[in-house]
Amino acid sequence: MPDPLGTFAYTWPLYAAFALAYLIGSIPFGLVLTRLAHTGDIRLIGSGSIGATNVLRTGRKGLAAATVLLDGGKGALAVAIAWRFGPDMAVLAAAGAVLGHCFPVWLRFKGGKGVATALGVWLALAPAVGAFACLGWLLVAIPTRYSSLAALLTLAAAPAVAWYLEGRQFAEVGAAIAVLVWIRHHQNIRRLLKGEESRIKFGGKNST
Repeated sequence: MPDPLGTFAYTWPLYAAFALAYLIGSIPFGLVLTRLAHTGDIRLIGSGSIGATNVLRTGRKGLAAATVLLDGGKGALAVAIAWRFGPDMAVLAAAGAVLGHCFPVWLRFKGGKGVATALGVWLALAPAVGAFACLGWLLVAIPTRYSSLAALLTLAAAPAVAWYLEGRQFAEVGAAIAVLVWIRHHQNIRRLLKGEESRIKFGGKNST
């Protein structure tokens, strides 16, 4: 990770990149889409999250797919903009975008769990690591039908892959993102350990 300490003349672009990425990441696409579709307030059903898995619980698979694409897209966009100014900017934007999704300023810092945004971030930051993360999620989620388990395992492994392919800096931001996603999944982890976690359904209406 870049060093945020130093003279303001040097560090202000780093803070600006982080802040812009945070604001982009804060856009609550899951909430916006479900309200436009008149399915009610997504925060009042299922887990209360604004992410795609909870959108799927409305039974609207199209909305859930759109949420995945937009949440991932905002993470990728934030990193792509920052990449024009170098890797230091890019890694800070990656962290800012995921943090923004998890704690959006527009929703009093009550957001989603950061999975789709993290995957989008990885695809823009290090495409090979992003491809690994997306494939890993599918390989765990399809047989187990646990979205949370797939996310936890995949994002925990991503920093090691990043270290091998890209080096320490990307591995460090990947570890920070993984820790944040694991913290946001603390309730899911408890339910997984108790065998009470909801499974995603790839056909029909999802359970809550």
